[in-house]
Amino acid sequence: MAALLGATALAVTTGGALAAPAGAASAQSAAVDFATHCVPPPIAGIPPIDGTTTAQITVDKATPKVGDTVTVTYTVVKPAANNPTQLPLPADIMTPTGKVTLGGAQTGDITVAGPKKNDPVPGGGAFPSFSMTGTFTVTSPGAITLSPGDYNIHTSYILELDTPCTVTNPPAPVSETVTATDGSETNTRAISLGSASGSPGAGVTVTGSNFTPGATVTLAGRSGAAQTEDKATATADGQGAFSGTLTVNDKTTTGVVAYEGGSWSDSKGAGPAAYVVIDDTPVPEGSQKIKAKVTAGTLSMSQAGDNVDLGSVEFGSGGTADGDLQTVTVEDHRGGTAGWSLTGKVTDFTGPGASIPASQLSWTPACVTKDGSSSTCQAGSAGSVGSEGATLASAPNGTLTGGEFTVDAKLSLKVPAPTPPGSYAGVLTLTLT
Repeated sequence: MAALLGATALAVTTGGALAAPAGAASAQSAAVDFATHCVPPPIAGIPPIDGTTTAQITVDKATPKVGDTVTVTYTVVKPAANNPTQLPLPADIMTPTGKVTLGGAQTGDITVAGPKKNDPVPGGGAFPSFSMTGTFTVTSPGAITLSPGDYNIHTSYILELDTPCTVTNPPAPVSETVTATDGSETNTRAISLGSASGSPGAGVTVTGSNFTPGATVTLAGRSGAAQTEDKATATADGQGAFSGTLTVNDKTTTGVVAYEGGSWSDSKGAGPAAYVVIDDTPVPEGSQKIKAKVTAGTLSMSQAGDNVDLGSVEFGSGGTADGDLQTVTVEDHRGGTAGWSLTGKVTDFTGPGASIPASQLSWTPACVTKDGSSSTCQAGSAGSVGSEGATLASAPNGTLTGGEFTVDAKLSLKVPAPTPPGSYAGVLTLTLT
């Protein structure tokens, strides 16, 4: 997911001026069609639906290293099923869950889940597009394929109903491929879930691989970044594999982890794998269930201005023209697991019959995280910006990410001594992904 803001003119005069912008980028993957068998809720009184689903999978890392965690987004562009009843469905009552199938250098299924968010659906009308996210740990180098798998549409309106849709001829076509390389990371532990959702008190099957043979493994629920009270244990076999069941009672659960030792650690844990608790508890007679919702927002950025003035440099002596980047504000209100990266690249500075190479512009970035943010931003390294670009700031992936961040930078343009007098200008483009 990316946000495009604009561009900023950068100018210097051997006496001069400077400015800065933003651009957008989005990962490209193939949308694929596959035959799907959907079973409407029995109350609908209609037979199964055999149709075609159009779906697309994207990742946040196309070239991960072994040990890296990759965030996967499974978007059902066009579901195979329609609203199975003639009853119009209001907005924000659909909770999608599903699986993504791995192939090639690494096999298995990833559970994915989406927020309870949808446009209104008329009676008998087509279900809208929706997206689900999950993660997996890279355990083997090579090309890893990702194919859309089964998915379920749960509706919470008057009744709690499910419309499960399965791939008729699995696996579905490959939508995305990542190429993994050997890395310095040594933790290749990985887990997968038997289901991406369940009722309060239901058990979910957790399978793991590459754990320490014979180790006791703790299975636990996660609510955002915090661990819940739901726990179970399993024992890894001689090959480091295990299978266990975790009973999930906490209705705020967003994922499941597994780890060795007394508490979670990145070096001896795996997950979180996406999981959603569907609260289908009946309302007692004479009672009312009161609900509120938190809607997912977007990743966006804004900048305080689009021009930056640098100081003057005297002809013949050379030196640096210095100034400050217009402050950039990044707002991440997606409420997911993905981090973000803000990068910049600059053109050559052109002037009266001459130019100053883009490599002569350098910056010293700074980033401040607003109190209450789930993520913590990191400033990029000081150094040349250039035409190839450099990182201004970033925030890592996490169990729950988001927040507001203020990004600044000290700018310095090195002007060679023989540069002819005049005004020189370039354009710095900032891209948020």
